Amino acid sequence: MSIRTIAGDCLVRFEGRRERTVRGRVVVLIKPDDTVLVHDVDGYQPAAWLTRPESLSVRRDPLWLLASDGEETLRVEAVGDVVVAEHDATDAGTPVGTCRCGGQLVRSGSDVACLGCAERFGLPDGASVTESACDCGLPQFRVERGERFELCLDYECGSLLEAVEGRFDREWDCPNCGGDLRILRRGGLIAGCEDYPDCETGFAIPDGHVVGSCDCGLPLFERPGGLQCLDAGCSADGTEDTAADTKARTDG
Repeated sequence: MSIRTIAGDCLVRFEGRRERTVRGRVVVLIKPDDTVLVHDVDGYQPAAWLTRPESLSVRRDPLWLLASDGEETLRVEAVGDVVVAEHDATDAGTPVGTCRCGGQLVRSGSDVACLGCAERFGLPDGASVTESACDCGLPQFRVERGERFELCLDYECGSLLEAVEGRFDREWDCPNCGGDLRILRRGGLIAGCEDYPDCETGFAIPDGHVVGSCDCGLPLFERPGGLQCLDAGCSADGTEDTAADTKARTDG
């Protein structure tokens, strides 16, 4: 991915809600999603901009930029000397370790990307990257799905599905038909009845670790916000006793 820049003496016209015409020595940024930002020396806010326009065209000799989105249009015309350039760009994130290629790994949201080779790895919800490394050389991440797991960023070294399946597959009974709950991936991880499609029971596995059983018979998870049954809509009232038992074990 790259960011294009236009720097020099330009006439800028914006038609729409922020209608205006300005001229000056500006820097125009064109981002990979076609967002156009026109910056001058005054403050942090662009002098003009159009976010992710429906259409964008850039012509050289003479330079002319036209971005349109509905009733909004941004035009940039060179009226003096300008310099047009293209710059390699990457995600900017928190440094979390070293890639196998030797490049810096950074975390941005739920992704970890290498600034060197551009390899990218997805992280599950609630995961944190650790300082420990896998045998393959990549950092590991820590995540809780019933218990705590430490896994490599590269799922080829072992996926979260495989780890949770190995620990909890067939561990719990279906509350509707009594069949085994299997660990499956359906978008996220779920505990789904083995008798599907005859029984369509299934529960998303929350982050947190299992601390006991709910009165309904399903496992009870301790999460940052409190205790939760595997069935998020469960109305059983056994959570208070389990919470007290957990505190007693901790205090003891």
